[in-house]
Amino acid sequence: MMVKTRFAPSPTGYLHIGGARTALFSHLFALHNKGTTVLRIEDTDLERSTPEAVAAIMESLEWLGFQYDEGPYYQTKRFDRYKEVVAELLEKGHAYYCYCTPEELAEMRAKAEAKKEKPRYDGTWRPEPGKTLPEIPEGVSPVVRFKNPQVGVTSFTDLVHGNLSVQNSELDDLIIARSDGSPTYNFCVVVDDVDMEITHVIRGDDHINNTYRQVNIFKALGKPVPHFAHLAMILGDDGQKLSKRHGAVGVMEYYERGFLPEAVINYLVRLGWSHGDQEIFTFEEMVKYFDLKNVSKSASAFNTSKLLWLNQHYMIEKNPAELGQLLKPFLKKLGIQTETSPEFDNFLTKAVEAHVKRSETLVELAEMIQYLFVDEIEIDEAAKAKQLTSASKPVLEELVRVLSDVTTWEHAELDAAVKAVTKNLEIGMGKVGMPLRTAIVGRTNSPNLDETLYLVGKERTLERLEKAINLID
Repeated sequence: MMVKTRFAPSPTGYLHIGGARTALFSHLFALHNKGTTVLRIEDTDLERSTPEAVAAIMESLEWLGFQYDEGPYYQTKRFDRYKEVVAELLEKGHAYYCYCTPEELAEMRAKAEAKKEKPRYDGTWRPEPGKTLPEIPEGVSPVVRFKNPQVGVTSFTDLVHGNLSVQNSELDDLIIARSDGSPTYNFCVVVDDVDMEITHVIRGDDHINNTYRQVNIFKALGKPVPHFAHLAMILGDDGQKLSKRHGAVGVMEYYERGFLPEAVINYLVRLGWSHGDQEIFTFEEMVKYFDLKNVSKSASAFNTSKLLWLNQHYMIEKNPAELGQLLKPFLKKLGIQTETSPEFDNFLTKAVEAHVKRSETLVELAEMIQYLFVDEIEIDEAAKAKQLTSASKPVLEELVRVLSDVTTWEHAELDAAVKAVTKNLEIGMGKVGMPLRTAIVGRTNSPNLDETLYLVGKERTLERLEKAINLID
């Protein structure tokens, strides 16, 4: 059997992190089994689905680097096909017209709630042998309901949770076509999975109740039931269901916060799946090792600290020149004009190399190197109060004197110059380095002093030292 999976988001908003994990697991399972993956946009919710949401989903998938063998298919372009299958089910007696008004359905719901029962359709228009149906009312456009089995059990073997079942008496006759003729979600999904020859459905466990209904529709159509694997939900750092209150939950929010797609993918693959104790995977390793038997039945807790650790790992591992190019949009957000020239790109690469180990995200890295691209730096108030004092003024003045005499602005010469200041004033490196960093960077942390001085450049270094001296009373 050729494995074929699908990722089928509903375009009613952004692609959230749980959806991205579903996409990843579906993709990896297909690749591991040398199968194919379909991208399907489930846009039958005409009121809530928007072109903007479709564009946002496609942008997220592209950023993550997911490629699909087929699609995207859009359910709204397949309405004629759904109508054919509705007609087929009506003809074979697996579906029927229901003329209940909204008021009648509300009354059914109220009666069930009064008895503390699960609200459900009572089968008024369900045809049965020997049953007399009500007279068809005038002016009511009917819906079409699927004739679900009323006795017995619907069951399936989930590839994560094992055997799952429900009494058919718990399932009422769901609507498969609305009164305006538009098809409904659970029905469209089955028709699509049949037509697209989907063999494995991997999705969130919030769909388990839908699966029972879908299994019965597959059987009514006489089609093979796919294998199902339902993934446990993702919880926030606090153990509650992941939501907006936990911060970024949309995939592109992670881009905005300066995460690399490979870090997000590596983090997602470990949310509910494991391969021994291995934490860091290349994509090739994910494909090689991924299977469903090592997917956990339990909910996974999102750990932002771990994601940041992974992101820093991938930033450090990435080619500095490539990382510099990825950094440009974040520099622009800080008001820094970036260029595409060998000189600018070479300088940016050096800045990245010097600072990347001190940053966890591209946003942090851009903010960290901002001092190298501006004429006026902003000095941290706490650093200013502690480091730019009357005691440090002679140190800064000696730095100006010694650095002014440096003719070759290279690392060895700069290192020697700073050491000369400590020797001349007979003080430790800390009493030189901290005021110097504060004066030319605006804070007390930066790369090695020779590297920092080299990147800032002679002219700007001397200007910033003079300004720092003038700030001291």
